Amino acid sequence: MKIQKNSGELVEFDARKLQNSLVKSGADQTTVSRILQQIQNQIFEGISTRQIYKTAIALLKKKSHSHAARYNLRQAIEQLGPAGFFFEKYIARLFSAEGFQTQTNLILAGKCVSHEIDVVVKKQDQCAMIECKFHAQRESVTDVKVPMYILSRFNDLKNQEHLLFDALCQIHHCWIVTNNRFSSDALRFGRCSGLHLLSWDYPEKSNLRDKIDADNLYPITCLTTLTLNEKNQLMEQNIILVKELLHQTSALDDIHLSANRIKNILKEARELCQQQL
Repeated sequence: MKIQKNSGELVEFDARKLQNSLVKSGADQTTVSRILQQIQNQIFEGISTRQIYKTAIALLKKKSHSHAARYNLRQAIEQLGPAGFFFEKYIARLFSAEGFQTQTNLILAGKCVSHEIDVVVKKQDQCAMIECKFHAQRESVTDVKVPMYILSRFNDLKNQEHLLFDALCQIHHCWIVTNNRFSSDALRFGRCSGLHLLSWDYPEKSNLRDKIDADNLYPITCLTTLTLNEKNQLMEQNIILVKELLHQTSALDDIHLSANRIKNILKEARELCQQQL
């Protein structure tokens, strides 16, 4: 059975891949098996992956909104656009959870020219720059030109002293983070050049997906009980993580939601953050 990807490419339907994504949602095996069977009964030649995704989300919601929220993670990251401004803030949150000090959207003077840097982090007197490559389209890939370009910027900055976190610090390391994938050449060049690369599925362990699940660092865009407009309003209030919403529940009053909706949103948020695989 051929299904159509977002790019328009036709590929064989892989039931195991769908099953694995349902398992990662946190749903129990009975629920996973039931949903998988229902979807297999409904698919037809040429059905889009988007339609399959929508069906899976709808079926998961009937069981648990928090399961649907976890299944929604990849798309939730894509909703941190369209320009990637909130994605940069989100990546800063991920590094902060690992004990780094973070700053976003800085202009630093290099040896030759000044550079706008997405995120700067510091731990144990070591500073690093992070360049975030956000893609709104699932099929987009970060190719080799990106690490080649960023390496030149890093080389211009790394031997200079910068006033960061109220102290002078040199840029010792460079990270490139993308919500999608790196091309094979980009990975080879990055590793060869000493750059640190982080994507949805790279490295094999401690990739973006692993980091999110390990510390419950789910973006607010995961929540299925919020509309897209409401998610954007919360991010404008600098609430990027679901965890942050649980500590700033008054933000839901600020966007004029009913008491019943607030109850349902917070229920989903609590279940999502307490869930352990």
